[in-house]
Amino acid sequence: MSNAVYRLIDLSKWNGKVDFNRVRCAGIDGVIIRTGFGVANPRQIDRRFEEYYSWAKAAGLYVGAYHYSYAKTAAEASAEAEFMLKILKGKSFELPVYGDFEEQGKISRSVCTAMVKAFCDRLEDAGAWAGIYSYDTFFRDKLTSDMPKRYTVWSARVENIFPKCVSSADVGIWQHSWKGRVSGVSGDVDLDYCFKDFPALIKRTGLNRF
Repeated sequence: MSNAVYRLIDLSKWNGKVDFNRVRCAGIDGVIIRTGFGVANPRQIDRRFEEYYSWAKAAGLYVGAYHYSYAKTAAEASAEAEFMLKILKGKSFELPVYGDFEEQGKISRSVCTAMVKAFCDRLEDAGAWAGIYSYDTFFRDKLTSDMPKRYTVWSARVENIFPKCVSSADVGIWQHSWKGRVSGVSGDVDLDYCFKDFPALIKRTGLNRF
């Protein structure tokens, strides 16, 4: 999109081996990498996280992170954020770090809001620029209207239609495709437009150093 500041991809172990120098040469500015999923368990750390982080940094890409949530309560969400922080330890990020909430479709708005708040507040307590990732309608149906202004939004709507359930001013990143093709990545890869200069903002605040 013409008003996008940066072009990003997001990655997990399912993307396999990635040539980050080719990714950079293809015009991608940054990557958001999965740390893992759920609560603390060595088997639930994304096995590619460390190598993706190191190689993306070496290629000069901006880096962010996300953690996939299975929480059903605020306490569980806080524990997941604690697990994420252990994985982030010793690292720094130019892009926000996100809780990925997709499994909570049958949980009430009040509980979902409490979970997202617990997750993001724990990250903020540790000095993070924290954000929420989910599908577009989650923000309308499962969160109170103040949440997209309180925490930065990464919204998925892959029909190449801009997210409709959050004010455009509050969409920091839009995941617009799950079937993108980028040199250096084998097969399909998620594509994202970033509308805010997070690297400059985060550098100015001194956040996201763990």
